[in-house]
Amino acid sequence: MPQTQQLTIKQALSRAKKATQKGNVDVALQLYNAVLQNQPSHPVAKKGLRKLQKGLPRNQSVQTQSTNPSQDQMNALINLYNSGQLKEAEQACKKLLQTYPQSLIVYNVLGAAFQGQGKLQNAVQAFDKAIQFMPDYVEAHSNRGVALRDLGQLEEAVRSYDKAIQFKPDYVEAHSNRGVALRALGQLEEAVRSYDKAIQFKPDYAEAYRNRGTALSDLGQLEEAVRSYDKAIQFKPDYAEAHSNRGTTLSGLGQLEEAVRSYDKAIQFKPDYAEAHYNLSSLKKYESNDAQIGVMESLFTNIECRESDRMHLCFALAKAYEDLGEYDKSFNYLKEGNYLRKKELKYNIDNDRRLVTKIIGLFSTGSLPFDVSPEGSSSIQPVFIVGMPRSGTSLVEQILASHTKVYGAGELETINKLVIPILSNLPDQNINKNGDKLSQNAIQTLHDSYIKVLSALKVPEKIITDKMPLNFRFLGFILSAFPEAKIINLNRDPRATCWSIYKHYFSSKGNEYAYDIVDLVEFHKIYIDMMSFWRQRFPYNIYDLCYEDLTENQEEETRSLLMFCDLEWEERCLNFHKTKRVVKTASAVQVRKKLYKGSSEAWRKYEKHLQPLIKALGY
Repeated sequence: MPQTQQLTIKQALSRAKKATQKGNVDVALQLYNAVLQNQPSHPVAKKGLRKLQKGLPRNQSVQTQSTNPSQDQMNALINLYNSGQLKEAEQACKKLLQTYPQSLIVYNVLGAAFQGQGKLQNAVQAFDKAIQFMPDYVEAHSNRGVALRDLGQLEEAVRSYDKAIQFKPDYVEAHSNRGVALRALGQLEEAVRSYDKAIQFKPDYAEAYRNRGTALSDLGQLEEAVRSYDKAIQFKPDYAEAHSNRGTTLSGLGQLEEAVRSYDKAIQFKPDYAEAHYNLSSLKKYESNDAQIGVMESLFTNIECRESDRMHLCFALAKAYEDLGEYDKSFNYLKEGNYLRKKELKYNIDNDRRLVTKIIGLFSTGSLPFDVSPEGSSSIQPVFIVGMPRSGTSLVEQILASHTKVYGAGELETINKLVIPILSNLPDQNINKNGDKLSQNAIQTLHDSYIKVLSALKVPEKIITDKMPLNFRFLGFILSAFPEAKIINLNRDPRATCWSIYKHYFSSKGNEYAYDIVDLVEFHKIYIDMMSFWRQRFPYNIYDLCYEDLTENQEEETRSLLMFCDLEWEERCLNFHKTKRVVKTASAVQVRKKLYKGSSEAWRKYEKHLQPLIKALGY
């Protein structure tokens, strides 16, 4: 929330004195006048003005007219903002600035009003004006950081928070907001340090504890994350968001009953918390008398329900009615939820088409884009599990991670983050004709950076799995940087795969194609075409594993999988559901259960609704 409070008289006098010392006469003048407007006989302010007058040329005098609105005018302005009347607050600010064009306080409120309306670039400009009149205006620096963060300009946002902290080292909100921006940048450890700073200055800062928990969860430190959420709840018992985050983390730890209790608490304190309703729906089996269904229905039909909340409720209600066997009703909610999610993401599949076309063009030559393997060696052996989401990648990683020599790292974003910049530096057309190809330096950097991320996990196992499914797009880069890498590709009945994707809400970005039948089928075709291409280029590096075969012949397929990975047989790989480890994907619940047959036939319950999907897939 942007901060719009006025400076206290003590703060204004302190800053006026500093501005005078730095020669910022206009700023000092404004501040002294603001004090005198509220206390016309204030001796320190009058003395400060006299001192300014002595330092000016003889033909120039200090004007003591007010540069800020009256106290009553400011109170009315801030009341408009605090009551949510943002457009009215914006108009009031603009009117006041006609009379008080240098009022830094009005500019700060104007920026906050712009920000609340989503006019983020205008907000940044307003905060810049306030900072122009008072360079050490910490609230404006911090508010500017929030606006820049919402614009996606995260590095610049961090710099704004750093400025605020430079002028006010104990500014807890700036430290906490800095952590939010750093987490979005993927600088998780630095984000935790920012939250720790905020907590150092404000030990009961519940929001900072919650944000800290989220960053720790991203780092895979789930037990510590739960403790951080517990601290947030200790200081703010009705903190619904902390209860919900705690539930998600406990689910990743396999503590499903405790996770349900956390989601229940979140909904108890915030009955219209749609995301918590959805999270809870994934962990429970509904019966016809379940009161939560009625609550969700009521929220869904409420005219004031936001589209993002309606979307979460759609996926939750679809799950509930599937449990009840009301498949028509379930599909209708699912269709609406997917429509709202696609609308929110504004996805265009042409972007993915261009990406894969560029990659295929790059790797279509008769030899690798470079002829020398990366230098340096590491004892770490990465294993990449790829395929379409919901094709069994989490299951296979759970099987492998049950082996004593394997660590399951989950879905790492690292390859995507490293490869996309390489591609951005290459031309879109005629890559091979122009002689442009991957440089040895680019591949070396990819190799070293990825190994650095795996080393940072600090685990004793030397074989580490990365089960980011969409890494199938980047296998050429992976096998260039790691020629001996093991690639496991999951194949599953396309109808089962696409249906399972369509019925799931993915909280993170990366699966934007999932929410429209046409996009989903087209992306599946991209996957099929790319894997066919990679098999031709790297025929000995890719192991194709059929999900249905694994469920039908578990031991035989597991033995073959371990053999491909050069791993000795261990019985515990058959009892993967007993392995205690962090699982943070949509399959977190399934991998805690024994392997079961028939899941690839679940789409048949919705067969009449899925005819466009089935026909588009070629059945």
